[in-house]
Amino acid sequence: MTLRERAVAALNCRVPDMIPTFELEFQLTEELRGKGIDFISSRRLDEEGLTGQARERALRRNAELMVSVYSELEYSIVHVAYLNEKDAIDTAGYIRNICGDRFILTHHGDGTFAIPDGNGMYEFSYRMADDPKGLHEEARRMADEAIERNKRLFDGGIESFILCSDYCFNKGPFLSPKSFSEFVTPYLYDIIDNIRKMGGYAIKHTDGDIMPILDQLMDCRPHCIHSLDPMAGVDIAKVKALTYPRGIAVCGNVNCALMQTGTDAQVEESAMYAIRNGKPGGGYFFSTSNVPFKGLDLKRYLMILDIWRRHRVYGPEDMVYHRP
Repeated sequence: MTLRERAVAALNCRVPDMIPTFELEFQLTEELRGKGIDFISSRRLDEEGLTGQARERALRRNAELMVSVYSELEYSIVHVAYLNEKDAIDTAGYIRNICGDRFILTHHGDGTFAIPDGNGMYEFSYRMADDPKGLHEEARRMADEAIERNKRLFDGGIESFILCSDYCFNKGPFLSPKSFSEFVTPYLYDIIDNIRKMGGYAIKHTDGDIMPILDQLMDCRPHCIHSLDPMAGVDIAKVKALTYPRGIAVCGNVNCALMQTGTDAQVEESAMYAIRNGKPGGGYFFSTSNVPFKGLDLKRYLMILDIWRRHRVYGPEDMVYHRP
């Protein structure tokens, strides 16, 4: 199977020939390629005043770097990150021109309330009590804008959407499950439903302890749930036991904290735990529990990719999922 075919199989909760992998972001490009070699952002292009052909050349070089880096890492899904809508669509075209449909291309696609900052938390709480109608109107507007933006991105070659509103701390969601069901779930459902209707893929990302709202996330019918944060006590084995019967794939969840501060043996055990519990029956992407972040030793990330390569092939014993 191709990289893309593996992703499609996993997103549809089927068994590919090998476990696919990708990351929400890869922030170690300079460490992999050399100082000064990194992905660009639309913000940087704007700051440099690049327009017209100069901007096109920069985006083409960026697309070439993406294809080179993500082919080496064997990602099945490529996040066209840090780019505005037009730049993302242009970049999708450049990537297709370089390598055809080697990857599934994804972009941010959420439009639901996320954890407010410290000052915003008070305001949000007051609004839930004093102006729930206004909060719902804002939630509806945000969701509708996301739906329309996602349609334009899909028409421009983006097939998948990472829904990156973070809902949870390490001790649970920022809203009670009841309030979450009122102010977030209906709008998340609409965004995902529209992604499905146009033939795209929805990957719901949120860090933290998702367990109190996991049932609601599943009811929204994403193709995949990403992160499964072990630093918040989320266990991939328990999550897959719930998501797999619903046809929802899981992503994760090598412990990023251990990757930075743990021993090699601890990191290897975290990677193997993810593989042992994610792999059976398909519907699984190998990844970190967040991203390979700036400051992480590249050797540690390449180490878990080596573990993945040694164990990624599906054998007869891996074809059926048995709930633990």
